[in-house]
Amino acid sequence: MEQGQFRVYGYRWVVLSVFMLVIFMNQLSWISFAPITGPAAAFYGVADLQIGLLSLVFMLVYIIISVPASWMIDSYGLRVSVGIGAALTGVFGFMRGLVADNYTLVLVAQIGLAVGQPFLLNAMTSVAARWFPVGWRAIAAGMGSLAMYVGIAVGLVLTPYLTANYDIITMLMIYGVASPVVAIIFFVFIKDRPPTPPCAPEDEERSLVFEGFRDSLHQPTFILLLVIFFVGLGVFNAVTTWIEDILRPRNFSVIEAGHIGGIMILGGIMGALLVPLIAEHYNKRTPLIRVAIIGATLGLIGVTFTAEYSLIILAAFFFGFFLLGVGPLGFQYGAEITYPAPEGMSNGLMLLVGQISGVMFILGMDSFKNPVTGSMSIPLSVLIGLMGVGIYLSFRLKEPEHQSEEKKEA
Repeated sequence: MEQGQFRVYGYRWVVLSVFMLVIFMNQLSWISFAPITGPAAAFYGVADLQIGLLSLVFMLVYIIISVPASWMIDSYGLRVSVGIGAALTGVFGFMRGLVADNYTLVLVAQIGLAVGQPFLLNAMTSVAARWFPVGWRAIAAGMGSLAMYVGIAVGLVLTPYLTANYDIITMLMIYGVASPVVAIIFFVFIKDRPPTPPCAPEDEERSLVFEGFRDSLHQPTFILLLVIFFVGLGVFNAVTTWIEDILRPRNFSVIEAGHIGGIMILGGIMGALLVPLIAEHYNKRTPLIRVAIIGATLGLIGVTFTAEYSLIILAAFFFGFFLLGVGPLGFQYGAEITYPAPEGMSNGLMLLVGQISGVMFILGMDSFKNPVTGSMSIPLSVLIGLMGVGIYLSFRLKEPEHQSEEKKEA
């Protein structure tokens, strides 16, 4: 399709689809132990915290690998850099299935999967920038986030059923067989960039990674956005990791915990589809970010204090809809306000701060839960307070200046 003196290609949807598929598989692998924390601890003969470590390691590794991964994405392109993430997902996903009865080897496999994660997640805005015109980039980045959410949702809902009907070893082997299949599909269909750019030259140009890193950290609006992501993404990582522990003291079963977690991510999927569309329609970013943080905070209050199953389902849905729904918009907003810094750099920094806070919040929630009942209401209340800080900071965000192209029909 011609647009002025540049062109967009139908193959961009194939590239986006295989990219989404490998993100889906990687995130399903990340979350696969969260909804079965208790049964997994009993199976391996370890404490809940050691099962939490199987999820926590993704955040710890991300902190180390994120910046090098962003540099590779912007320097070597999608096939090489995202290909690393796809290959690691395939190899270590299969290995995890083979060694499923040994906790130590499963942890090693989780580390391998975790190394692949930043090569995938940090590339969401880069895939959008290389293949889509400016007006469609928030939507394309949103589809990448959608794949992440779907992977988490499937892991939260499917894992308890597979474990209950079969066992943990079979569950991990099923995921293990799927992992290399997904990686092979990725390498067959991925292309680094289209034959010609999808946008005008002034919209494609980006500064060098480390120069962009330096300049971005001197922008007050981006610093505010990083703090908001520090809180919001950290809260999401903590709540998702401990979803079964959060609900167990209220006498919810593993299956019910999986349903609640799945509903939370379903809300996020709907939000990830709707919020970027609304943002592009009105060409506004900050009002939606504010509304989303307020809505997510109200949902978290419900998840923290509600004991009725139907009400906690509703609260989890709203928490996911607003908190996860604003994610892709936040990534695109970060890329716009840091222009001309590379998209992978801004994307990576926002994810990085969320992984750091995720580690802190996950360990804090385990440390400060009620030692008798196991209730996590106190640490969750602290997270609610931090979300309040995020609400305040969101009102200080400013609309990006670099929006040089109106949305075009693709």
